Amino acid sequence: MVSISRRAFGRTLGLAAAAGTLSGRPTAAAPGQLSPRRPGSADDLCDLTAIDLLALLRRKEVSARELMAAHLARIERINPRVNAIVTLVAERALADAARADEQTARGGRLGVLHGLPVAHKDLVDTAGIRTTRGSPFFRDHVPTRDALIVTRIRAAGAITCGKTNTPEFGAGSQTFNAVFGATRNPYDLTKTCGGSSGGAAVALACGMLPIADGSDTGGSLRNPAAFCNVVGIRPSPGRVPTDSGSWSPLSVSGPMARTVADVALFLSAIAGYDARSPLALTDDSARFRGSLERSFKGVRVAWWRTLGGVPFEPEIRRVVNDNRHVFESLGCVVEEAEPDFTGVERAFPVLRYAANHPQYAALVRQNPDWVKDTIKYEVEQAERLTGADIGRALARQAQMYAQSREFFERYDYFVLPVTQVAPFDVETPYPTEIAGTRMTSYVDWMRSCWYITFMSNPAISVPAGFTAAGLPVGIQIVGRHRDEWSILQLAHAFEQATEHGRRRPPVTTA
Repeated sequence: MVSISRRAFGRTLGLAAAAGTLSGRPTAAAPGQLSPRRPGSADDLCDLTAIDLLALLRRKEVSARELMAAHLARIERINPRVNAIVTLVAERALADAARADEQTARGGRLGVLHGLPVAHKDLVDTAGIRTTRGSPFFRDHVPTRDALIVTRIRAAGAITCGKTNTPEFGAGSQTFNAVFGATRNPYDLTKTCGGSSGGAAVALACGMLPIADGSDTGGSLRNPAAFCNVVGIRPSPGRVPTDSGSWSPLSVSGPMARTVADVALFLSAIAGYDARSPLALTDDSARFRGSLERSFKGVRVAWWRTLGGVPFEPEIRRVVNDNRHVFESLGCVVEEAEPDFTGVERAFPVLRYAANHPQYAALVRQNPDWVKDTIKYEVEQAERLTGADIGRALARQAQMYAQSREFFERYDYFVLPVTQVAPFDVETPYPTEIAGTRMTSYVDWMRSCWYITFMSNPAISVPAGFTAAGLPVGIQIVGRHRDEWSILQLAHAFEQATEHGRRRPPVTTA
């Protein structure tokens, strides 16, 4: 649970109140400028988009301290029920917010995220803030430096208030670990929120944060976004560089938020070249701050079929397919077509096991009781691999890239479900069967995401509606290689046409 006492939390709100940030009269917007309506209460701030909050901050209608205090109060009220934010640094956050207000008062250029509260996935290092990776090995680990993504977020002016929950080492799409326990879905507290960026998705859905970072190998930005009715984009490899030095295109970092426009703005702050990443792209990230409006008349959309026989729950099929007409109403020409995924079900796990082995193997040997069984399974599988196994998987990856490029010469987008199942029982580690088909591993149920990972194309998860039981479902829009901008535009148009993302979870009003 959150590492701050109720008494300490009360002191932080008292500091904010004493500074005059919990009350005060709004100032008028500059002549000719539109301003979002000032909320009726501090708590209402938490339900605004990041872009609207930035507008209020820059017009000095709201201070960074007021904004932080409102979000800390929302965390205090809701987080004990969902367990999304697992380490909270409230006093530090309010002190940083005060410095942000001083910077605003001095004038001058402000970062694109200046004054926004943010929390970081508990996999990335944060200087002076505990980073556990969801593992007993790192239960008390406090890094001395920030990860590159954290450095960029803070440089853009966002204010760190804590860390969000993740599965052990981010392994799996169900957020639970031995250090903090499980994070619960705010639409049904008996269900999972997905993962591995599950804490981030829940914090966003509940209005505890306006933006949050995450990472994605087999769907970890997209799956929890779908399960929690928020937006998560898996960028192209190298779009958001990391300082790991990895040459693998499988794992990426990226942004999450409640709207596509907020995700685009956040992406503009964390994308861009860095020499520490061998895959880093050099494009100007300012492009992601442009207008998302455009015409889709005549645009060719490939609509999914079966992904080569991947099983899906009937409700997922129904909800996603009910949205086909939305794309047609936008002017898109929609045809049933999909890439050839033959062999990916074998190749992706091989590369995953091989990439994860250096991280896990020594820990398994050191203390196997501190490592969950699914990670031990990956280590065992990796140690059975031959060089020929890895060579064949790499060859299929290269072939998939070529096939994807050819596919997107015929189509502008590929649309499919994010997940194969709806949110399931939070006590279930992972689905072992879908629509009568047995799952062979703990990630087998997420092929609808990691098939796309294997293509190396950018993909975004956008709210697509709800099951009959009221559980969120996400739709996945895949674009051409390195063309995040285009999928952001179509996702924005879909979001505006459907407004599925406006339906907030019942836990926020209970």
